[in-house]
Amino acid sequence: MSQMQFKLADEPEFEAREKGRLLFAGPVDFVKGVVAMSGLPPADRREVCFAGRSNVGKSSLINALTGRKTLARASNTPGRTQEINYFALGEKRYLVDLPGYGYAEAPLAIVAKWQALLKQYLAGRQTLRRAFVLIDARHGVKAVDEEILKLLDRSAVTYQAVLTKVDKINRTEREAVIEQVKGALAKHPAAFPEIVVTSSEKGEGIETLRAIIATLE
Repeated sequence: MSQMQFKLADEPEFEAREKGRLLFAGPVDFVKGVVAMSGLPPADRREVCFAGRSNVGKSSLINALTGRKTLARASNTPGRTQEINYFALGEKRYLVDLPGYGYAEAPLAIVAKWQALLKQYLAGRQTLRRAFVLIDARHGVKAVDEEILKLLDRSAVTYQAVLTKVDKINRTEREAVIEQVKGALAKHPAAFPEIVVTSSEKGEGIETLRAIIATLE
């Protein structure tokens, strides 16, 4: 079986960029935090979700995308957020923030409960169009990320890797981590073959990610 070729996501065309800008310039509201499948809002619009290990910069990325500094609260205690948090992008999209995984401090029972909820959510949400898996550019794909990638392979959801914190590494390190991530993803058949490289602090890749989310059908 030939391995899929991965590449960096292209800069968006004007129309896609404008769609992304308009989507995220509109109202963005926190809807609810969900701890069980029964609490999910109605599946009445397309949604995307963000997954990533604790400290990967997920809250910062969501805040950068939405242009709101405090929309997603960055917890000082990794793994403290145990809920699936729903945000409405206007009336047409949901942006879903999944709890950080791979934290050592949480009791095993809590981790098991969260993993069960995550599996149910990924397998059973018809309106979920794509999962974005955040990978810290300083570390690349680690064993704990492999676990989530395997889980996503088994669910019916396309997922795409997003490198975070690229401003924290130099050009050589950046090229090395991109190659490492490409190699890791090539083993996963459900992975979308484009990687988005981002820096919440510098704004790199934010327009590209907005455009991708806005143009998903």
